[in-house]
Amino acid sequence: MLYLYIQPNASRTEIAGLHNGSLKIKVAAPPSDHQANDKLLEFLGKSFKVGRKQVALKCGEHARRKIVEIIESNVLPETIGID
Repeated sequence: MLYLYIQPNASRTEIAGLHNGSLKIKVAAPPSDHQANDKLLEFLGKSFKVGRKQVALKCGEHARRKIVEIIESNVLPETIGID
């Protein structure tokens, strides 16, 4: 499980370090119509080298704090470029 803090409407989608014990990710999409969630899950799929269906939003659909599960990835969270 990944504990995330999301900043929508960013200029680009990227990992921005840690925020109160959660991984902070800036997302280049607005929060309306689930655009930021979709962009986030796509970004995480690419980062962890898994398909989109292997990235599941478990908690926080309408919040900045989210819990995401990555299924069957061989990539460790420590290796995805936390600054």
